[in-house]
Amino acid sequence: MQDFKHLTQQKKFSAFKRLVRGSRNSHNRITAEPIREKLSVPTGKKLFRLKAVLLFIATVLTVTPLCVMALGKIKSSGIHPETLFSTITPEAPRQAEAAKPPVSVSRFETASNLLSTAQFNGSRLQARTPEGLQHIYTIQGNLQQRVHDFLAKNQVPYGVFVAIEPHTGRILGMTSYSAIDPNWIKQSPYNLYPMASLFKIITASAALESHKITPESVIEFRGASYSENPRYWDINPRGKNNRMDLTYAMSKSINPVYGRVASEIAGKTSVMEQVSHFGFNQQLFPGTPAKPSRAGEPSSNHGLRLMGAGLDHEVKISPLHAAVIMSAIANGGKMMVPSLTSSVIDGQGIEKETFTPRELRQLVTPETSASLTRMLSSTVLTGTSRKAFHDRRGRFLLNVPVAAKTGSINGTDPKGHYSWFAAFAPIKNPQIALVALVINPDKWKVKASQVGAQALEEFFRK
Repeated sequence: MQDFKHLTQQKKFSAFKRLVRGSRNSHNRITAEPIREKLSVPTGKKLFRLKAVLLFIATVLTVTPLCVMALGKIKSSGIHPETLFSTITPEAPRQAEAAKPPVSVSRFETASNLLSTAQFNGSRLQARTPEGLQHIYTIQGNLQQRVHDFLAKNQVPYGVFVAIEPHTGRILGMTSYSAIDPNWIKQSPYNLYPMASLFKIITASAALESHKITPESVIEFRGASYSENPRYWDINPRGKNNRMDLTYAMSKSINPVYGRVASEIAGKTSVMEQVSHFGFNQQLFPGTPAKPSRAGEPSSNHGLRLMGAGLDHEVKISPLHAAVIMSAIANGGKMMVPSLTSSVIDGQGIEKETFTPRELRQLVTPETSASLTRMLSSTVLTGTSRKAFHDRRGRFLLNVPVAAKTGSINGTDPKGHYSWFAAFAPIKNPQIALVALVINPDKWKVKASQVGAQALEEFFRK
């Protein structure tokens, strides 16, 4: 039996032989000449179709190599070919976005932006917007000028000053100066800086509001008065500890006393409740450029002591906020909304907006406010700012009693030593509350308490 390979070959050759040699059968004889079928030449519609087909084939053969070359160049350039053709697909029609309302700027922020261009019209400081609205400021020109000239005369590296009328919230003065960075000036009242020992006021408030202390309470502690290490503040059970009442400790800004008040008397819960109530970690002044003051919860007793003493560098506050706090203590505990303008007048001379005092919150009880005032009353007499308020013979420079607190700490933005002074006066029926901050990178010529003394002297000058 033969396989298919042999069978196929056999048929091939047999057919070839018949084709060449022919057959002996005369009726089936085949000549060696090949048979040629006659093809008819297409005409008419057939000819037209043939030409169209040939033209199409020629076009395809011409275009295909060009397309291949083009796609190769596109790939080499990093573009994916599919993205080129995706745009061919029509996208679903998008709904037109609603027009966004124009960003509204508050009256306070508008007045703050115009403050650098404001001019005096008689005793009134005023500035006009491009739309023709005239802002009349609450600022006292003589106070503003006195403080600014003092900062500029002494070439203060960084200095900012804010003064407020306690029972209304009117801003009586707000000025800044920098001999190093003029760009720092505009936002300086609203930026955040380490609060330093001004925080001792919050520490005392937490204990006073809990009725755990009075201004005369005596606290024992170990270590130096200005020690910055809480490990050495614990009392010795064998005795021989330092003893100090809270009023004297406030005037001298004694760290161990208020560190121990925070941890052993007030406690973390009460301190953090006061931190929140004083306006930290929240937008306290909507409509102003002031950044929210910051104070994180301490993670240990060590951290709580640092915070209570004002040594936590991450507790930060703006000068505007600090001035509002002092104003509230001066106002029986009522915190008022700060205002920079008394009225806004349109182009026709019509008063469109007038100032109305508004209470923001009850910061502390009137009793706590009175206790804090007593604790702050000796700072300029015998405490940390005594030198700034006395002449060389030891005579007090003012004819009004002042409640005040100082603060001192190193910071990094801008880098330098931070000197705070916060005060209000007179102690009875206060008319002004103020805060001054001076930052000296290296050596200093002026401290914040000296700025405060200049301001109070001008304000109460007859």
